[in-house]
Amino acid sequence: MRSWSARSLASMKGIHPDLRAVLDRALHDSPHDFVVTEGLRTLDRQRELVRIGASTTMNSRHLTGHAVDLYAWVDVNRDGKVVFEEMASPRLLTNIAASIKAAALAEGVPIVWGGSWRTFKDLPHFELDRRVYPA
Repeated sequence: MRSWSARSLASMKGIHPDLRAVLDRALHDSPHDFVVTEGLRTLDRQRELVRIGASTTMNSRHLTGHAVDLYAWVDVNRDGKVVFEEMASPRLLTNIAASIKAAALAEGVPIVWGGSWRTFKDLPHFELDRRVYPA
């Protein structure tokens, strides 16, 4: 059985317990290992992400612990470094998203995937549905 890395555990501090339950189930059930890179954010961090174009909103669910970003964990490297392009592979993230959606269904927790947004597709992003989990 897979277990969370120290980085993922640190990144999940402060997230909503229902989101954590979904992630725990998905980690166990997913055919691909993954790492949570960001959960709860500060206002300063969110401002910086908007400034550099990595986010388009100051109303991010990360600010309330209702969202996480994650990437595939791959055992691929070049010159001793992980290749980010492999971790952010749309194919792998889409497969992981299917596992997270299945885990959310099993847990009875409505999840929204950034990869299904019409604009600003955000494949690494998962959040609790605002209609059920208001901030």
